[in-house]
Formats: sequence, structure tokens, C-alpha cells
Amino acid sequence: MSPDSLAAARASAPSAPDEDHAPQRADPVAPSADPQLPLLARPRVLDTVIVLAYLLAAFGLYRDLWLHLGDGYLVDSGQDQNLFEWFLAMQAHELAAGNPALFSTLQNYPAGINLMANTSMPGLAVPLAPLTLLAGPTTTLALVLTAGLPGTAIGWYWVFSRYLTRSRWAAAIGGGCAGFAPPMVSHAHAHPNFTSAFLLPLIVACLIRLAGGRHPARSARGTWRALRTGALLGALVAWQVLIGEEPLLILATGIAVCGLAWAVVRPRMLLAAARPLLTGLGAAVGVSVLLVGYPLWFQFTGPGSYHSLAHALDGNDLAAFGTLPRQSIGGQLLHPAQPVGNPTEQNAFFGWPLLTLLLVAGIWLWREVPARLAAITTVGLVALSLGSPVYLRGADTGILGPWWVLDRLPLFDSLIESRLTLASLPAIGVLLALASDRALTWQPRQLVPPVLLGWLGWPVRLGWLTSRRVWFAALALAVAPILPMRFATEPRAATPAFFSSGDWRDYVRPGRSVLTVPPPDPSGADALHWQVVTGFGFPLVEGYFVGPAGANRTGIYGADRPATSLLLASAAISGTVPPIGPAERARALDDLRHWRADVVVLPNPTDQPAPHAALVALLGPGQRRDDVLVWDLRGRR
Repeated sequence: MSPDSLAAARASAPSAPDEDHAPQRADPVAPSADPQLPLLARPRVLDTVIVLAYLLAAFGLYRDLWLHLGDGYLVDSGQDQNLFEWFLAMQAHELAAGNPALFSTLQNYPAGINLMANTSMPGLAVPLAPLTLLAGPTTTLALVLTAGLPGTAIGWYWVFSRYLTRSRWAAAIGGGCAGFAPPMVSHAHAHPNFTSAFLLPLIVACLIRLAGGRHPARSARGTWRALRTGALLGALVAWQVLIGEEPLLILATGIAVCGLAWAVVRPRMLLAAARPLLTGLGAAVGVSVLLVGYPLWFQFTGPGSYHSLAHALDGNDLAAFGTLPRQSIGGQLLHPAQPVGNPTEQNAFFGWPLLTLLLVAGIWLWREVPARLAAITTVGLVALSLGSPVYLRGADTGILGPWWVLDRLPLFDSLIESRLTLASLPAIGVLLALASDRALTWQPRQLVPPVLLGWLGWPVRLGWLTSRRVWFAALALAVAPILPMRFATEPRAATPAFFSSGDWRDYVRPGRSVLTVPPPDPSGADALHWQVVTGFGFPLVEGYFVGPAGANRTGIYGADRPATSLLLASAAISGTVPPIGPAERARALDDLRHWRADVVVLPNPTDQPAPHAALVALLGPGQRRDDVLVWDLRGRR
């Protein structure tokens, strides 16, 4: 039987599940040419409607930020809005000056920071530099954040509708899950490097094409086609490296888990696809090394590089998977006061209704290989995301999760393991898309035998009791509680007039820095915004970034602080002044000389009595200038 006749036979008997593929969908071009079809049944119209729905949903989430671009600050973004605006503004500033670089001394002066070793996103910051220079970094960040979720959803919708489902509505459900699931919404507070994942589905599409895809006649079976697809894959990977490397590593982990499952479920299929896959991957490696080889070399060996990143976050708590996220309708209704350590890291909060539905879908579709692979991949990634040991409601269970196999490997030793659930979102989307596709395209069937219904005394005909209506009712009940609420904003703290008026120029010489107290760090980075307001007229002492610390150069968040910085930070946090004598004063002058600081600035001195007293003990009385206290260091040795 020829491939065409086999496809026709499958289409004529949709009730028989295909062991190796999802049900074949119709040709996407032919229906659009039929003027008799209803408007919403035409593929191109459907594509437009679904894309617009994604975009409107994202704009609804960020509505408050768009309405307050001048002074709005995302409440749950912590200091990340300051950080990403700084990255966008700094790269636009350097590009306008003709000095694009992978390193900057505008933070952590004079040591500087390695931009490739941070989440600087040059793959978006550089193309969007004209917008940043014209409208400011807040506008650019709002655009990147707002486009990130729908861009990711659109990408997965395209993959699902072309390679997985017959129904575009089913593909839209899967794409919506991959783009707007609770972990993505959590990162959408202020992690554009994670939400701008629109290239990841295109990378997967290239791999599907190399492996044979849904249509073998169009796949990259020939050497030339494999090389061409591999070259495209390499270019996409290179661009993704310049947007966010951690999402790429997470996706690669998910693909590896899926590949292992494929090797178990259908080893012959994997062996048949090995040659074009290896050919294409070889071409992809060559192209990506050519494009981003030097930036990656600079990231791992250049100044400001580090070997691994220490972080306090562990794996997902097992109980978190059944909990509704705070940023959702159900979360706000049931437990609005839910304590959340980090609103941008709710990586597991799917809720019991959705987990139950996924279990039912996995059992229902188990005979279909794509669904089986998706289910196994989801379970595997969830297990990895638990970390090692596994925690349940904050208590150590003593169980070593599978993460212990990976946590000491290069790159993985810097990965926050709870984020691995992000790689499960496309797999979850596959399950929901396939189940919805079956419900939409298969003939409705009664789920309870009519004979049993009659024996129980119920009417034999229950039109609503069909697979289609039951499935979509269950889907609505599972999704409704986790639908996200819009992101709240608050007025941004005003920039001190000392900076906004330009009076800082009276104190800072070229090549010299400014020390703001307390020194900027991941817990307080308003000074980065003040620096942006001045047009990067001066470098800052310390800051919010990732850089090396200690002799072994382990990565930490913020600067490797000397004694004077630790003293000032301690005074700000504790509200008490530590003992200060001649040794502390001498060390402070040494640190200030190392920092090449011309001025020390204390904003809001009445609200910071302890740091004020510490500075007086170290440097003597300060001078009032505008709304700050300053210590002029230009004449000191």
C-alpha cells in the first residue's frame, strides 16, 4: 500500500487509533480555498483568530504596566525589572556610542561584569536598541514581556497544528498550555529570558523534520535536506543562546528525556531516524559554533567568568504540584494570603484538577505513541525537578530524587532544578492537544453503555454524555482555577534629584565611580535605574549581576564584597551600627581607593539612620545636596 493510500485509509477510519502517529489532519491549504466553508473553519482565518487571542490575553496581563510606562513597577518582579531595564538600556547606549561589547564596567566598577555570563539577552536587546533609545527601556521591557508569552504559545501552536493534530482548535489548546501555564506566568513577572521562548518550538520543529515528522515525503531524509535543516537549526540555536541559555539547556534536557523514552517505546523508529538526525545535528553544531563560538568562549573564559553558580533554591516541593498558583483566579479565591518566597519561581503549581485531567488523558491516549512519549517525558521531568533529596510540605523525605545524577555535571550545577518543569509544558500541551483533537474529530460516543443506562432506569439517550462534551467540560473545570490574574504595578520610587537634575556631575570625574549606600545588590538595585536616568554618566560600585567570588571563582549573585561594603550593608539590614575604629576607617579608605570612588551618596538619610551613622563614623559628616547626603572624596588620599 502506498503512503497516499495508507493516509486515505486512516482518514476514512478515524476511530482506529494509530500506533505510531497522531491522527492525520487534512491538507491545510485545500479547505481555505473552499468558499463554502464557514469563515471560522478556514485555516488562515483560524490562525489569525488564535494568534489575536493569545496577544489579547498577554496584553490583559500587562495592562497596568502599559498604562503606567512612566512610573509603573511590577509588584512581584523584585529587583528584576530594574535589572532587565538596565541590560536593555546599557546595550542600547553602548551600541549608539559605537562600542558594542560582551563586557561592561558600568556595574561592579572597576572589575566589571561579563555580559554573556549574565541574562543580558543581546539577541533581543541589540535588535530593539532603536526602540529603547527612542521610548526608554521600560517600554522595551513591556514589549518583550508582553510578546513573550503569546510568542511562545504561537510557536507551539504552529508545531502542533502542522505535525500533531487535525484540528487547529486542539492545537491552540496545546499551544496555550505551553505558553500560558502557571510556571510561564510565574516567570512572566520579570524574567523575559524565560518567557521569550518563541525559538524553542522552531528548534523542536527542525528536529521533528530531521526525524521524519508527520509527512515522510517532505522530511529531511536526503543528505542535502538534512544539512539544510541542520543549518537552520544551528542558526536558531545560536539566536536562542543570545536570548537565554538556561531555557535552551532546559529544552535540551526535555528532548533527552523524550529521546530515551522513544528509544524504549519505538527503538526501530529511532534507529531509522538516526542518520538524518546525526547529519542535521552535525550541521547545526557547525553553524552555531561559527555564530556564537566566540561569545561562548568569552562567557566561560573571559573576565568576570565563573565556573558554577551557587543558588539557594532547591527542587519543587512535591505538594506544590497540586497547589493553585497565587497569580491565578483559583489561588486568589481559595488562599489569597498564600506565602510565596519568590513569585517568579512558582514552577510547579498546576493544581489537582489539571493533574487529574492529565492522568485521564494519558490513560485514554496511551496507545498513541506521541501521547505515550509526552506522558513519560512529563513524569521524567517532574521527577528531575524535585531535586535531591525530595521535599514534601517543606520536610525532607530522605528520598534521593533522580536529580542527583545530573547536579554535579557541568552546566547542570548552575541550573535551578525546579525550572525543569518548563520543559514539561510542551509535553503537557501535546497531551491536551491530542485529547482535544480526538474529542473534536472522532465520532461522539456514549461513555456509558445504553443497556446499563436502561437497566438503571435512566433515559437511554443522553446527548450530552459524549466524549466531546465531557472532555471539554472537564478541560474547562481544570483550566479555570489556574487562569492567571493580571499583573499589578505600583508607583516606582522617585529618582533622587541629585541624579535626575545632573548635580552629580559636580562630583564625579571621568573614569571615577559613585558609591550609593547601601551598595546596590540583588535585594536593592534602584541605583541601576538612577544610572539609566543619568544616561550612564558614571559607573557604579557593585550592583545586581552574577559574577565570580573567591579563589575558586564560584558564581554568586552580586559582588564579592569587601569589608566596608559588608559593614554598610549590615547597618542597612540590621538598623544598628557595628563597632567602628581606626582599622575600619583605614580599610574604608582602601576600599574607596580600590573602587576609584569620587563620591558616596546616601539617599533618604532620615529613613536610614544606621547607614548614616556608619558613614559619619567612617568618613566624617556628610554634605546636604538636593535630597541626598554626599561625601566628596576627590581631595582624600
